[in-house]
Amino acid sequence: MKDLNAKAFGLACGIIWGIVFAGMTLLAATTGYAFEITGLIGSIYPAFNISIGIGTLLALAYGFIDAFIGGYLLAWLYNKLNK
Repeated sequence: MKDLNAKAFGLACGIIWGIVFAGMTLLAATTGYAFEITGLIGSIYPAFNISIGIGTLLALAYGFIDAFIGGYLLAWLYNKLNK
């Protein structure tokens, strides 16, 4: 079987989760929907708050970084175990 490209997989995970987390933050800030889960997820990130401005940008950045690292490690571990 072919190995996964860890960098590409990490980027894909980071982009998707960054957009989803930023969207959840915008949704929570504007409508109040998903406020609790967004606040719970955001409680692990320093300086995060549910807001349209800086909170959304932080959600995008933290979500991307977190999922990139997780996706990269997942693909790396898969490649090691696949050999």
